[in-house]
Amino acid sequence: MMNKWQQFERVFNHFDENGDGKISPSELQQCVRKMGGELSVADAEAAVEFSDLDGDGSLGLEDFVKLVEGGEEEEKVKDLKEAFKMYEMEESGCITPKSLKRMLSRLGESKTIDECRIMISWFDLNGDGVLSFDEFKVMML
Repeated sequence: MMNKWQQFERVFNHFDENGDGKISPSELQQCVRKMGGELSVADAEAAVEFSDLDGDGSLGLEDFVKLVEGGEEEEKVKDLKEAFKMYEMEESGCITPKSLKRMLSRLGESKTIDECRIMISWFDLNGDGVLSFDEFKVMML
């Protein structure tokens, strides 16, 4: 079974068409096109520039992993923001014991306000009695 690093290496080698150990913006653009996507020259250059750790204008394996995992991280944060909005419910920017109780009951779990306060206190890093998005993110990750 291949570990994650070996999987990245395999994909990287597939993208690195000329075998020079680097992925240029044009190689990145070409591979995205082969996978049925579209990536403009400007976007390919921006993606490479954003993830290029040594500043040589192309992606080494570590740069490539950073690019791919960075995209995964953005997706996770987006999903977490959607989940957070479901719990917050009062447009307050935080999860209160009351909003947590309401969401849990919608999910079929009956909790008292005090039980919800305790649940929040486990991840309430600044002690204000509610969960901010950053505290929610810590809890979920």
